[in-house]
Amino acid sequence: MQQSEKALLRAARKEDVPAIVAMLADDHLGATREGDPGDERYLAAFERIDANPYDELIVAEQDGEVVGTMQLTYLAGLSRLGAERCQIEAVRVAAAARGQGLGGRMIAWAVDRARERGCAIVQLTSDKSRTDAHRFYDNLGFTASHEGYKLSLS
Repeated sequence: MQQSEKALLRAARKEDVPAIVAMLADDHLGATREGDPGDERYLAAFERIDANPYDELIVAEQDGEVVGTMQLTYLAGLSRLGAERCQIEAVRVAAAARGQGLGGRMIAWAVDRARERGCAIVQLTSDKSRTDAHRFYDNLGFTASHEGYKLSLS
């Protein structure tokens, strides 16, 4: 993969799953929806993501420790002349690594990766309560262009 100043960005490995889940759980939203990092459902999901050529689970590793993560999903569509789009999901930086520019480097890396694949657009969603994240994405040049909707099936 690619070196990002102090952190190496690479494909996630099975042994990274507990660290990724811990980052997903480390905020007010994740704390209510994530479970034990050793839960077998996380490993099953990892295997499915890892086997799919249209998904990439990425980690940022610094000094041998996983300090960031994001998932890139490549979506086919008929709009924009059949162009593929890249969906960035589950962007997290470990608490100890925040404020050092890692998140910005991760997103820049993801945009470059999408461009290399020939994607026409990069998109992401962010929960309405994550106002700091909204500022972060605004500062990176993203535009809040759509209103998103979700329907919980659980």
